[in-house]
This record gives sequence, structure tokens and C-alpha cells, in this order.
Amino acid sequence: MIREEYVRWFKDLRSDDIPSVGGKNAALGELYSVLSAQGVKVPNGFALTVTAYRDALTTAKAWPRLQALLQGIRPGDVAGLAKAAAEARTIVYAATGTETLRQAIGDNYRQLEREYGAGVAVAVRSSATAEDLPTASFAGQHESFLNVRGADDLFEACRRCFASVFTDRAIVYRNDNGFDHLKIGLSVGVMKMVRSDLASSGVIFTLDTESGFRDVVFITGIYGLGENIVQGRVDPDEFYVHKPTFRRGRRCVLRRRLGAKQMRLIYGEGSGDNSTVNVETAAGDRDRFCLTDHEVLVLADYALRIEDHFSQRAGHPMPMDIEWAKDADDGQLYIVQSRPETVASQRKVGVFETYRLKGSGPVLLTGRAVGEKVASGAVRRIANAKDLTAFVTGEVLVADTTSPDWEPVMKRAAAIVTDRGGRTCHAAIVARELGIPAIVGSERATSVLKTGDVVTVSCVEGDTGRIYRGALPFEKSVQDPSSIVRPQTAIMLNVGNPDLAFKAALRPNDGVGLARMEFIVNEHIGIHPMALVHPEKLSAAADRDAIARLTRHHARPADFFVERLAEGVGTIAAAFYPRPVIIRLSDFKTNEYAKLIGGADFEPKEENPMLGFRGAARYGHPAYAEGFALECAALKRVREEMGLDNLRIMIPFCRRVGEARTVLAAMADHGLVRGEKGLELYLMCEIPNNVIQIDAFAELFDGFSIGSNDLTQLTLGVDRDSQIVAFDFDERDPGMLEMLRLAVTGAHRNKRHVGICGEAPANYPEIAAFLTDLGIDSISVNADSVQRTMKVVYEAEQHRRR
Repeated sequence: MIREEYVRWFKDLRSDDIPSVGGKNAALGELYSVLSAQGVKVPNGFALTVTAYRDALTTAKAWPRLQALLQGIRPGDVAGLAKAAAEARTIVYAATGTETLRQAIGDNYRQLEREYGAGVAVAVRSSATAEDLPTASFAGQHESFLNVRGADDLFEACRRCFASVFTDRAIVYRNDNGFDHLKIGLSVGVMKMVRSDLASSGVIFTLDTESGFRDVVFITGIYGLGENIVQGRVDPDEFYVHKPTFRRGRRCVLRRRLGAKQMRLIYGEGSGDNSTVNVETAAGDRDRFCLTDHEVLVLADYALRIEDHFSQRAGHPMPMDIEWAKDADDGQLYIVQSRPETVASQRKVGVFETYRLKGSGPVLLTGRAVGEKVASGAVRRIANAKDLTAFVTGEVLVADTTSPDWEPVMKRAAAIVTDRGGRTCHAAIVARELGIPAIVGSERATSVLKTGDVVTVSCVEGDTGRIYRGALPFEKSVQDPSSIVRPQTAIMLNVGNPDLAFKAALRPNDGVGLARMEFIVNEHIGIHPMALVHPEKLSAAADRDAIARLTRHHARPADFFVERLAEGVGTIAAAFYPRPVIIRLSDFKTNEYAKLIGGADFEPKEENPMLGFRGAARYGHPAYAEGFALECAALKRVREEMGLDNLRIMIPFCRRVGEARTVLAAMADHGLVRGEKGLELYLMCEIPNNVIQIDAFAELFDGFSIGSNDLTQLTLGVDRDSQIVAFDFDERDPGMLEMLRLAVTGAHRNKRHVGICGEAPANYPEIAAFLTDLGIDSISVNADSVQRTMKVVYEAEQHRRR
């Protein structure tokens, strides 16, 4: 007779049923029984309980044999571990082959057939009682089986799933995390298979996996079944959605990245081991996103509902790790797994480990950076599991992809580099958990890097990780901002790279005093805006071809510029929301603009670009007016479509009051009107005339930001690009200090905000103290200088009070 407690359907399960069905199945039950009513789609299914597992092993008298095997495993003995684990799996597999379990599985599978149709395909997944917990995920430790059809094949898959409680990797993971092997119970989940083999699937995190920043939903996606994304066989598409503005009704994709999506896993001819097969993704599919923006937003909505629900149950914020799949039959998006995120969310809040390269060298490869750290070591190229026996602690593990079976060796690596995979693949997940840097999706690591090569793996230069030849020097510092007393003067950040914005935003700060638009144009767009407006004027066929290739998915080439610029600026604004972010309009010199794709056809050649066609002079000029319109369109999209109304706009290098009026009129023509919808406009105070006529400029702007680099150059008459007179470039010169005084007092005389965004306060603490004594409203410095500047400013404020 079948005991009722051997099988439980999802509709009857809740989160507190972990002792009965393990973490994964308990979460699925909660999703199906509670969140389905809120619109979150979850396939139906049932769970074989821990009681079924334990009763089978007890009846077979398996416990003493398992205990003897596991006690004989010695740390570091890979061969001994493999032998004992294989014997343990054989014992469990044999013990669970009872007629009682066969009948229970068959009866409930037939009930699933009545709901979904005869021969319905199911996914079979393990669910341990110590799995998918807030502090230990056990992700990838046990086996899963996809596209299983028929009662007999399902019975076989369930037995193998039970046996996978003793995979090599699961044994090592439990040893490392202090779990008793024999006290762990295993349940098996049987869920209706979503036909994502003909559609798409992926993973969602309700935080940024690299920085731990919690105000975004991070979605990855590929074509076909989701195992490819977990195993790191493909480079996925990536999407970010900003939580605070999404909750306010501004439902907009913040940022996108197109992945290669090299292969898709689809149904095979049979069931069980032959149930799936990888095929190459068609070129046309690789070149387009696997999700529409609407679908991204649907998944973001699901993710926020799931996070809110489990956070409410836990009584504290609970970032989630979620798997999704799109069904080709009905076109709907489904959630197929949900668990607490256990790496980024567990980091100590407020403590920053900062790594910085102190040298440079040839870049051998690039890929997706994981871990925000630096490591050096000799390469060990791993082609298969047999190569692992030669691995030496401290080497850099290089492979096409990694496997969960490799984890005992991966924990001894200085760094990990793979040919394939995205930031949610197995290698990336393990690297984060181990606290080591990894570069995934490098494409050619196994062909370029040879065993014995000494390399430096750098993941601290933004989203792109770099592998350098040789052992480059680097330094590590640990900062605890909780010990810093915040001054009354606002301390803001200078930010250019959107890839570093989430991490920077976690430091103590009062917003962004300078966001550099030209970095985004150079690194994330790479094309001169006028070349996108007038591609027909390009003289070089290579430039025309490059633009055609990069903009092929846009209705107009110019739309590419607007989209990319909006995403870059929006990422920075979202990272610091609702704190103010001041974006400086493009301030390339002509020689810098000319280096962009197509730039040489639209830029004049100047003897001294530093004093030439730059800043405000460009914006209304016929030679750049159409390019400026694209800048304005991107900023309007950030503020109005994305809802990031914390964005303020700053005009650089504005020589005359009349020029300022011309620029403001041009901005108004493009929908950016000072005061409308809360828009604040700032002037970069970096030309002596800005200081001399500050009363007149104050009538047109809401605030000023002193650019100390250019102001020093023009006050002292020193070309800051010239090494031969560099010794005369000194912000501490008495004339410069007087300029600073006049700027601050003049702005305050007109009741305008005034800050400084040059390097002077960070380089010279005495200037920071001088500005504090003047009562400057804000000081903006690079992220690494924040704590030092706060300390200096706080001490200056205390001295001022005395």
C-alpha cells in the first residue's frame, strides 16, 4: 500500500514544508499555491517526499553501509572520493527501486497526464532539505533530468535523482559547509516541462550579481532549454530593470546586452539521457535578443512579486535567484524555480575590498568580468576531468566551460577563465561563492593560453575583464565606511563608466557631481553622432560597413546612438537614484571626436583642440547641431521614459553668456526646458569669464560646478596636456585660490548651488579644507578618494566651528 506522505502536489506545499520536500520543492509549492493567484505563472507538478527516500533506504538497510563509505573519505583524495561516491549512489539507486515507489510515481504521472495530455514531458529535479536555503544554495550539486516522458522513464529518472545525493560535488559541498551527509533528506520534484526548447529560457536575480546592488532586476536569457545557461555553454543576452522607477509605473528596460547564444538545447528523439540535444543557433537568431522588451518587463514583474513575497515571509529583504522559461506552445512565460540568492546578498554591508592594478602589459584576451578582483598565476588548461589531477593550488584554471564535478579543484584556483558562458553560468556562480576572479565568455582562452603561461586576471576595469601577459603588480585595500563620520558638505562622486556605477553607488556618497558623457560615447557607442545622422557622407567603406553592422537592428542609425547613450546615462542615474546625478554634455575635443568611427569626416583639424571647437560652442553650431539633438533625445528619454528625474544636465566650456542662451534655446527646442518637470541645469565653471560674469550666468542656471583642471589651465596659462610645462600646473597657486573664492562667493551671492568636480580636492587635502572654509556646497571626487575626502572635510568643518 502506498503511503500518502510519499507524494505531495505543489498546490498543497508551502515554504515551511522544507523538512518534507526540501527547499526547491517547498519554494515551488509556495509559488504555485500562492503567487499563481497574483499572475505569476508556474507549471503544475508533484514531489516525492523525503519520507519516501528515507523509508526506501531504511528498508534496504542502507544507512550503515553509507556511513562506512563516507567516513572513509580523506580530504584531498580525489580518487578515493570518486570511488566512495559511486558506491554510495549504487546503494541509493538500488534501494529506491521498489514497486511501492514505481506505483506511486506512475499513478501521479497519470494524474498529470489528465491535466496536460497523454505522454506529457516532465522535468525531474532533486530537492534537498539543505538546498535553496538563504545561506547555502547547493546549486548544481544534484542531478536534473529534462524531457522525461512515460511512467517507466520517469521512475528511472527519479531513482537516479535520489542517487545523486551522493555526487562527488555534493559530498564536498556538504563537507565544506558543515552538513551531515546522512541527516540530509532528498525529495524529487516532477514538473510539467515548459516547451522552451523552441523558445527561450534563462535566469533572473533580483540584485546585481557583481556588486550586490539591490535596486535592479538582472535578467539573462538564451534560446532553448535553460541548462545551457547554467552550465555556461553559451553567452546569454542580459537585461537590467530598475526597481524603484518600475514600482512607480515607469516600466522601461534600463539596459541591454546582446549575447552570442551560440547553441540551443532542444528535445531529442527519446526520453531520459537521449531526451535533449544541442544544435547550433541560427545566425539570424544570434543577432537578435531572445526576449522582447515587453517580455523582459513581465519577468521583472514576476521577480519583484516573488522577492516581495519571500521577503515578507522572512521578515527582511530576500534577494532571489529565479529560473524562467517561455513555452513555445502557448507563448507564456513561466517560473520554474526560485531560491534565495546566497552570494552577493551575504556580503558584509559597508565593507569594500578594492583591488587596483599598479602596472600594465599586453592584453591577451578579454571577456565578461566576474568578481571585481585581480589575481596572477600560472595557467592550467583543463580539457576534461582527467586533467584535474595535475592541478596545483594557486594556478589559473582555463577551460571551455566548467562542470559542477570540478568544484573540489576550482576552490584551489587563483582565478578561472572560460571560453563560453555568461555571468550566471556555473563558473561565474562558483567563482563568486569562492571569492575569486573569473572571466567568462572569452571565446579563445583555451586556444590562446597554454599551460604554464603566467598571466594576470583583472576584473576591476568595468564589465570587461582582461587577461594580461605576466604577473602584473596590484594592490588590495579593505575599507570600512561605517567608521567614517559624514560631513555636512555634500561629498559626491565622479563617475564615467556605467559598468562601475552600481559598485560605486554602494560607497558613502551624496550623488554624482560629474558623470562624463564622453566616456559612454567612446566606450559604449564608438561612432561619431554625425556619422549616424549622415552615413552617406562617410568617405571610408570600412566606416560605412561598421555602422551598418552595429545599427542593423535599428530603424535609423541615429536610434542606435540615442538608445546606447540613454542606457549608459540611465545606468548611472539609476545606480544613485534618488540622489542627484549631474551629467556633463559631451566635451570631446576635435582630435578626440575624430578617433570615433566616421569622426574624421566631420571634425576640423585644429592646432590647439584644447581651446577650439569643444563644449558649448558645438551644440548650436551647424557642424554639430544634429549630433547635439541626439544627446538631448537620450537625456530626455532617461528623465521621462525611464523616470530617472534625479538627472541634472551640465553645460561644459561655455565661454560667453550669449553662448549660454543659444545652448539653452537649442535644448528647449529638443524638449529640455529648465524648470519643466523639475529639470535643473548647471554650468561648468571652468573659464575665467564664468567667474568674472557669474552674476549674469546665475540668471540662466540652477548651479555651478567648478572644473578645476580647465580653470587652472586658463588662469595660469598652462597647457595641461604639455609635459614640458607640467610643473607650472598647480591648483594651489594663490591666483587659483582667489578664483575658487570668487566662484564660491559669487554663486552663493546669487543663491545658487556651487560644487567642484575637478581632481584638486582629492589630490590636495588643503584645497578641500580651503573650499570647506568657503562654505562650498559639494565636493565631487573619484570613488577611491571618498573616505579620505570625507575625513578632511569633516575635520575642516569642525575647525571652522571652533
